[in-house]
Amino acid sequence: MTVNRRFTLVARPQGLPRDSDFAMTQEPLPALAEGEFLIRNYYASIDPAIRGWLEPAGNYMPPVPLGDAVRASTIGVVEQSRHPHFAAGQWVMGLNKIEHFSVGRGDGFTQPIDVSAVPSPTAYLSVAGAVGLTAWFGVEDVMQPAAGQTLLVSGAAGAVGSLVGQLAKRRGAHVVGIAGGAEKCARLIHRYGFDAAIDYRGKDVTALSAEIGAACPEGVDFVYENVGGACLDAALLNLAQGALVVICGLISEYNGPPQGARNIWQLLVKTATMRGYLISQYLDRFPEGVAAMARLAGEGAVVYDEHVEDGIDNALPAMLRLFDGSNQGKMILKLA
Repeated sequence: MTVNRRFTLVARPQGLPRDSDFAMTQEPLPALAEGEFLIRNYYASIDPAIRGWLEPAGNYMPPVPLGDAVRASTIGVVEQSRHPHFAAGQWVMGLNKIEHFSVGRGDGFTQPIDVSAVPSPTAYLSVAGAVGLTAWFGVEDVMQPAAGQTLLVSGAAGAVGSLVGQLAKRRGAHVVGIAGGAEKCARLIHRYGFDAAIDYRGKDVTALSAEIGAACPEGVDFVYENVGGACLDAALLNLAQGALVVICGLISEYNGPPQGARNIWQLLVKTATMRGYLISQYLDRFPEGVAAMARLAGEGAVVYDEHVEDGIDNALPAMLRLFDGSNQGKMILKLA
C-alpha cells in the first residue's frame, strides 16, 4: 500500500533547528472529498521563512502545529482528482507541506503550471515561483528604481537577492550587492551583472559602512534588506535623501533574539521610509508575475542558480544550509 512520508515537527526549535525537533512519519493516503485532488510532490522549496513558521507564535502565517508536516511551497503532479478544474496528470504549484503527497483544493496559492514554458519544472520554485514573485513585485511594484538611482541588496547572492539585482539593472539602476565570501561576491559581478560587490565577512558596522559609501558615493536610494543586523545598520548610515528601505527578510535574526536596527534615526535625518511587503499581498496578480519571470528565464534575460538536495531525509540538512551559507542558489528538496 502506498503511504505518505512526511517531515514532521515534533518540538519547537531553540536556536538552530536540530534532528530532535523533527521526525519522519508516515500515514495512509487520504480519501478525497468532492472538490479535492491528490498531488504527488516532486520538489519542495526550502526557504528561510520556514524557520519562522516553526515558532510557537504566528507571524504573517499561523505556526506549524506540533505533530504536523512542515509547511513549504511544492510542485508536483495531480494523481487523482475530484475537482472540476484540476485533472490527473496536470502539473501544479502551491503552498503545501514537505511530504510525498498533499491534498489540494484549488484555493490560495495553488495553481496549474506550464512546465514547457521554463527550462526545468523546478523553475516554479525559484525564478518563476515564490522567489521570483518576491523579486518581481519588490522591484516592479514596491521600489520601481529608475536609471541613475542606486540600489543596495543584502543577501545578494541568494535566490531572491540575485534576481532583485538583475531586475533593477534592467531598469537602469546602479546595483551594489552584499554577500559572504569572495566566491559569492565574484558571482554577483560576473554572473548576475551587479556593478559592485561587498564581502561582509569579518567586518563590523563601521567597516561595512565605509565600503558601502565607497561603492555608493551619492548615497543609497533603495535598500533591499534580506539579512538585518550589521548589514542593515551599515546601510542606514549611507541613505540618500528620501531613500526607501524595503524589508524582505532578516535571516541573521531567525535563530536568536531580535537585534533591532541601531541606526534607525537615519530615517529621520534622511526623510527616508522603511517598509515590508509580502507576496501574499499580490495573490490576485500571481499569474502576471509568474508569466513575466517565466518569460525572462526562458529568454535568458535573467540567470538563476538552484541547489537541489535529494530525498525527504535531507530536509533538515537542506534547511541548515540556508543559515551557514553553504548553498549555491535556490535551495530545493527533491521528493520524487
